[in-house]
Amino acid sequence: MNEKYTVIDLFSGAGGLSQGFVQAGYKLLAGIDFDDAALQTYAHNIKGAKALKEDLFNEEVAIRNIEKAISNNEVDVIIAGPPCQGFSLTGSRDINDSRNKLYVAVVHAVQHFRPKAFMIENVPGMATLYKGAVKQQIINTFEDMGYAVTVTDSPLLAADYGVPQFRKRMFFVGYRKNLGYDYFKFPEPLLDAEHYIGTADAISDLPSLVDELGSEIMDYINEPQSDYQKLMRIDSDVIFNHVGTNHTKEVKWVISQVPEGGNHKDLPPGVGESRKFNEAWTRYHSKRPSKTIDTGHRNHFHYKWNRVPTVRENARLQSFPDRFKFLGTKTQQNKQVGNAVPPLLAQAVGLKMKEHLDSIKKVSKEVANEEVKQY
Repeated sequence: MNEKYTVIDLFSGAGGLSQGFVQAGYKLLAGIDFDDAALQTYAHNIKGAKALKEDLFNEEVAIRNIEKAISNNEVDVIIAGPPCQGFSLTGSRDINDSRNKLYVAVVHAVQHFRPKAFMIENVPGMATLYKGAVKQQIINTFEDMGYAVTVTDSPLLAADYGVPQFRKRMFFVGYRKNLGYDYFKFPEPLLDAEHYIGTADAISDLPSLVDELGSEIMDYINEPQSDYQKLMRIDSDVIFNHVGTNHTKEVKWVISQVPEGGNHKDLPPGVGESRKFNEAWTRYHSKRPSKTIDTGHRNHFHYKWNRVPTVRENARLQSFPDRFKFLGTKTQQNKQVGNAVPPLLAQAVGLKMKEHLDSIKKVSKEVANEEVKQY
């Protein structure tokens, strides 16, 4: 029962899903993506896994190369976070439209490797696309392939699982029917709204950068001030990626007038006129989780200091441990953090999937033993 299930991660990016599954006790065989900087980050952090640059639009070649790279190891679980781009609906049981290439890559990988289970993550909008028909199409496709598929009734909220961020994601989880699996049940929330982790509990111990811009490697100068900070610091002796942004005096002046938890609507008339969209000039609230971390860094600001969060601060808000180092330029690092699935959210789903796999394995073993006795 202590065996580690093997996993490949399609559209892995820097490795948010993979990191969560490592924390849940899985063995990652490979992460597959087409972004060089993200793959460098993946290779640096997900030890023992291959970081493979493959064009998943050309899934036949990609699958062949993946199989070669993992040395024909059995794949127990496939996880994937394909972008929702250009999705078309051609029929209730036909996902193989050429415009759906990114999802087709996952379908073909599951067809080829026949894992015990798979998990697909995506944005909440996928659930209502074409009035829910796309969601049903995905379910039908995998059901027809012999998998019992469960979809989140409503998107999972990262804050419910210990992530200091209001980020919602939907998940599809499937188990191979011929192994006797029942339908999967998603993990219950670990926290309620009164106990969500706020941004101060997430990042208050990191250097303020008021008198400096920081650097790619810094020493801790403060003791951890919350249980969450203690968790993020495990196995870490230094702070990576804590580099500030050199704002103009005007930008700092505008930020200074945004109250904690406020945005552009709270600015005086005539101030900050260049940005007036929904997320513009948003200052985090110290006692509440952050807004969804995006791939840029221009619109959200530290709850206390008059600057955008650093890559490390955003990584903390995404629940990446401090030992997880992001490589590439600062722009590439921000993109990697923003595109990632929060590891603690992935861990919660991964643990529940592992529990399901273990229970089925136990039942299968008991049935086999009974058959032997009868014989």
